[in-house]
Amino acid sequence: MSDHQEQVAVKEKPAEGFVPKIVAFTCNFCAYAAADLAGSTRTEYPVNIKLIRVPCTGRVDVVHLLKAFEHGADGVYVAGCLEGNCHFAEGNYWAKRRVRYAKKILDEIGVGSRRLEMFNLSAAMFGRFVEVANIMNDRITEMGPSPLNKK
Repeated sequence: MSDHQEQVAVKEKPAEGFVPKIVAFTCNFCAYAAADLAGSTRTEYPVNIKLIRVPCTGRVDVVHLLKAFEHGADGVYVAGCLEGNCHFAEGNYWAKRRVRYAKKILDEIGVGSRRLEMFNLSAAMFGRFVEVANIMNDRITEMGPSPLNKK
């Protein structure tokens, strides 16, 4: 096995006992409300996901997404209103474009675009919120620590 293949194999194997740090930028009106409803119904989701409530996902800039990784996040996702139902008209469309651009940057710098994602859900979709949280937790756990966090 060449050095490159060996490095790839090591990158794909998660660290034993690894618990990812995941940041979720959540829309106040939809995704954050869905998270609140999940809590009210005592529906569990991974505790390692840190929610950041924003008035609208349209306020989340590429800089915020990249800074989250710079400050130790292994994965980041943006959860906003359903497409066409943004409380601020087009905020979730702006967020989607910014996430797409940030994913390109993450690939270019070797972090990987799979560590960042955008999801759309309504306030009543607490089951979907939990599903998204589990999807991201499983994905990032499988990927292992962010290359920016390896010492």
